[in-house]
Amino acid sequence: MATQKSALSPKTWPFSVSLLPQQAYLVGGSVRDALLHRQADYLDLDFVLPDRAIATAKGIAQRYGAGFVVLDAEHQIARVVFPNATVDFAQQVGPTIHADLHRRDFTINAIAYSPHSETLLDPLDGCADLARKTLCMVAPANLADDPLRLLRAYRQAAQLGFSLDPDTQRTIRTLAPALGHMAAERVRGEIDCLLSLPEGSILLKLAWQDGLLQTWLPEVGGPELERLATLDQLAAQYHERWPAYSQLLHSWVKEQTTPGLHRSWLKATKLSQLLPPDLATAEVTLAKLKYSRAEQQAVLSILKGWQYLRRHQGSTQLAPGIQYQLFKVAGAGFGGVALLALAQGIPETLILPLVERHLTLDDPIAHPQPLITGKDLVQGLALKPGPQIGELLEALAQAQAEGLVSSRAQALAWVTRQL
Repeated sequence: MATQKSALSPKTWPFSVSLLPQQAYLVGGSVRDALLHRQADYLDLDFVLPDRAIATAKGIAQRYGAGFVVLDAEHQIARVVFPNATVDFAQQVGPTIHADLHRRDFTINAIAYSPHSETLLDPLDGCADLARKTLCMVAPANLADDPLRLLRAYRQAAQLGFSLDPDTQRTIRTLAPALGHMAAERVRGEIDCLLSLPEGSILLKLAWQDGLLQTWLPEVGGPELERLATLDQLAAQYHERWPAYSQLLHSWVKEQTTPGLHRSWLKATKLSQLLPPDLATAEVTLAKLKYSRAEQQAVLSILKGWQYLRRHQGSTQLAPGIQYQLFKVAGAGFGGVALLALAQGIPETLILPLVERHLTLDDPIAHPQPLITGKDLVQGLALKPGPQIGELLEALAQAQAEGLVSSRAQALAWVTRQL
């Protein structure tokens, strides 16, 4: 069993404190989270050193046989990777640690801990804001220097369950247009975090009200953001009622992902509601935000499946052939389509049996197994390879879903009749 560790307990660090200079400080989110008693199995530590940050990091990595990488040579930032911890070392910005802390985003992230004296340095009263559960900027200029901090305020508020300081929120509204000039992948990262948190839906709506989403997601309005909260509520309900469905919603297709990316079918479903209804325009928006091709296809499959289902939403039940087409259009994203349908008021009596089919891997309609192949048609019926083969196999799959054929012999006979 993993042992939870506090960043303010140097004995739990994977290296000796004696290797740090006397003026080294632990800073940022690790200090904040430790003061909030937010412990984790994996330590993520950030140190500020007065000088020789890269050399210190390299020496520690060599001593312990840990991974080492220079993140920014110009600004003297390096990373050491241990089995259960990632440790970043950076040279302080400004002549003193006080100057460095005054350049940070929010007061709760501007608290430093000295491992040698085991004392806190809190020149901006960040501890008081932690107690008040309030996110307060250090200075308007700090937000203007890196406009991504504007959106990060809402993400951190969602993660911590904090509220925004009124002056900070007013400043964000004033600076909001600057977010449009940030790199798309950085903006996407913050949006992903918010979409991946149940509390993030409320904060996303607040960010939209404060003018932060209009540049990147111009189609978004109040109803779409309200729907995100409904999706969260439904996902929570099914977590208790139907664990297998909940597990599906929180899973993801097999794809190599960069650490820090947040991916699940639930997130993809919520993301689909922030896009234009037109599929081509939705794809352009996803590409603009630098989503991977795999994630673009996942979100679009949910939109396609939902659009197909809407054409039949007045039905009390769906014919097998329609079910087959729905599963084919939605593919692996059907779990998201189902959640979206439930959020839009389509009865459980129609949707839940379809979810059961999707979860049953040998279901003949949701996951049909071909009775014959193109090779069978070429060799057994002397057909020439070409588009006709694919058209016949697709028509056969539809007939199989409708129960018209159920064996190889019947399939060959059915194709012969079509010819």
